[in-house]
Amino acid sequence: MLCPLSELSEGLPLEFGFFGSFAGANWLRLTSHPMNRLLSCTQIKYELTFSIAGLIEEGEQRDYAQATTLNNEALLCSICTNLDFYQIFLDGIPETEDIPLDLLSSILNKSYQCSFCRLISFHVRRTWMLDKFPHIDISGIECRMFTKPCGCLHLATYPPSKFRCYRLFITMEGLDDLWKRYPAFRIANALNIHLMQEDAFKFGRPTDLHCRRTKSTVDINMVKKWIKLCQGSHGDICKSLSRIGEDDNRKLPGFVRVVDVVLMAVVPAPSGCRYVALSYIWGGIGAEYWTTEDNVAERGMPGGLNTAKLPDTIIDSILFVRQLGERYIWIDALCIIQDNPQDKFAQVHEMDLVYGLSYLTIIAAGGTTARDPLPGCRPHTRPQQHIEVVQGLHLSAAPPRLTEALALSAWNTRCWTYQECALSRRRIYFTGQQVYFECQFDVLCEDIIAESKYDSTNFLKNLRAEYFPQSLNPFTSYARAVKQCTQRNLTVESDIVDALTGVTNALAKVFGLGDPARAFHYGMMLTNLHHALLWHHNPHTPRTRRSLPDGCSLPWPSWTWAAWRGAVSYMTEHRYLVTHPEDAWLVDYYSNPSVVEMFIDPWYIVDHRGVIVQLDVRKDSWRVLLIRETEGEASTYSPPRGTIDPTEMTPNIHRALDPGTLIFRTTSSHFAIARRREESHPSIHHGLFDILSASSPPTWVGTAVLPLDVVLPTSVEFIVLSRTSMRGAYDVERLEYYHDCLLHVMAVSENGGLMERVGLGIIHEVAWIASRAEEKVVFLR
Repeated sequence: MLCPLSELSEGLPLEFGFFGSFAGANWLRLTSHPMNRLLSCTQIKYELTFSIAGLIEEGEQRDYAQATTLNNEALLCSICTNLDFYQIFLDGIPETEDIPLDLLSSILNKSYQCSFCRLISFHVRRTWMLDKFPHIDISGIECRMFTKPCGCLHLATYPPSKFRCYRLFITMEGLDDLWKRYPAFRIANALNIHLMQEDAFKFGRPTDLHCRRTKSTVDINMVKKWIKLCQGSHGDICKSLSRIGEDDNRKLPGFVRVVDVVLMAVVPAPSGCRYVALSYIWGGIGAEYWTTEDNVAERGMPGGLNTAKLPDTIIDSILFVRQLGERYIWIDALCIIQDNPQDKFAQVHEMDLVYGLSYLTIIAAGGTTARDPLPGCRPHTRPQQHIEVVQGLHLSAAPPRLTEALALSAWNTRCWTYQECALSRRRIYFTGQQVYFECQFDVLCEDIIAESKYDSTNFLKNLRAEYFPQSLNPFTSYARAVKQCTQRNLTVESDIVDALTGVTNALAKVFGLGDPARAFHYGMMLTNLHHALLWHHNPHTPRTRRSLPDGCSLPWPSWTWAAWRGAVSYMTEHRYLVTHPEDAWLVDYYSNPSVVEMFIDPWYIVDHRGVIVQLDVRKDSWRVLLIRETEGEASTYSPPRGTIDPTEMTPNIHRALDPGTLIFRTTSSHFAIARRREESHPSIHHGLFDILSASSPPTWVGTAVLPLDVVLPTSVEFIVLSRTSMRGAYDVERLEYYHDCLLHVMAVSENGGLMERVGLGIIHEVAWIASRAEEKVVFLR
């Protein structure tokens, strides 16, 4: 049945289906409503405004929405009707006076009849993906509301007065442990609701800080404006690879290629050319569009790059570069000869330059394979903005913040994309909801007018996805990069070191660590080896060796995290205080293990030629004053000193040492261990063990994190690495007053004179001395 909207009768039970327009009238296909509910004509008109967003042009949508007169009271539930939204947006609500709304389950049920509940429901269903987890119990979750400022407008008065603009902030209370088990709950447990810019005049405000309507495609002129604002406001800071050090005018090596989007050819990068880079997910496809030895010559000719064979992500990226008015783009599948190992090796080891020197990096974070389009690059490739009218005010449920949008994306799960993002100075993100721009200082997006010169407190700032370096401390930046990389996925496990090479190359350059090939090996920061050895497996990661790279016959050494599959992290000694393994990742996220005294000097390693060479390990730690407040005189651990005699460089084995073997002098001792009482679960693969003295009865002298997947002996050998400043994990009766008296130790297993890493621990110094530890030269493989 078709009838014009003007002829709809009040109280007619309907469900809208297809909407069309002809002969000057709007038409609706009507069926019986699935909820057997009576909808008023005004409600039908209202719901149509937003359900037809993808079927009509943006201008028509705006005109229709503004021309429609709504029965506002009928579109709100009893709770929302009692709220004065105009007054709330005018004066704000302090967090200490937040307003209870309703249980989330009730809000979801009311979403068909209340426009404000519908905004909240839209956010929850979009970000929590409830349809994928129908068994989740959300009955105890309550929604509460207060306001946060959008920014501050300084009016032309003296002294300057401040004029506040507010956004609604909806929190979800009662999540309990849901946020631990479901990442979406942890990422998006709050909602921002913005007032649209067309309603700013109702408050006597300019539109600068309110939400704008987005189009079906990204406004290319807006993107150009963002880039221009970055260039004008930040200058040289956003021209450099990082904020540390001066730009050394590095250029791309001559063997790097780019795609010329005018000639449609893969050409050598012109000297000093300005180019865009692309970061995307291959998705397991590609052989049909890769550049290979067979087609590289053809693709080097004008018109030689056939777009008919290219997937949508690449086609859209080329289109976007043309729209920006740029000429060159770097795309790995096209600019690296995929079946030439020498070319791949050379190109992969220049990723810090490729992404660090790019004018802009396009990040395709809205798809799962290269076949997916860039959302918003072409019409009908992304959903329309969701807007509701509440008491005459146009409100929008803000899309996830950039960090949230990326955390929910498949792109963010891939290991290679970490360094592509971290090393890029400017980025344009195509997500499923909208496009974001990010540079060293700003995060800008389509729906928030954050680039206004009046905006002095842009709440999007300082929410950057990844940045490099993350600290003025080189090891801190390295440790966080390792954490990010290892928790992501790789199609080829053995690519883990190559996927981090761009970051390690950049670290060597920024912090003056010297030749990257000497400063880093097997992914380990050798210049800070005392810290680098103190990594932990994720408790939920099995202790499984990583597969070998092609052409490699020997496994990587056990002392490097790269030798093992799964996530690792550099956590402080407080890891040994955590009882439940599932909480281990919550401890000291922004800290590193402390080393206050280095015991081992020098360090040696067997290089790839089988030659023993000394490592250049920096002595950047210091000896601290030890505080002794016990009765009597206490001993202090004295590590063995001096170089290793050449006659000691060979263990009692009947073959040459394998490349990657670490050689150093330290002390060794055996201790009994006992599993600490923890909650057992099949997903837990590394747990806490008490280290016990040899006295009778045995007493606790330390703690170790050891694998649960292997049968451990009752007595484990430990070797000393360094001293830590850990305080608080003491045996209260005997060691209460000792400060800085804990030693970092490594649990090892020995076989034929060679040792392998088993785990890490901390032991009290007096206990170590009492054990009569033996001095030895360690060959750690």
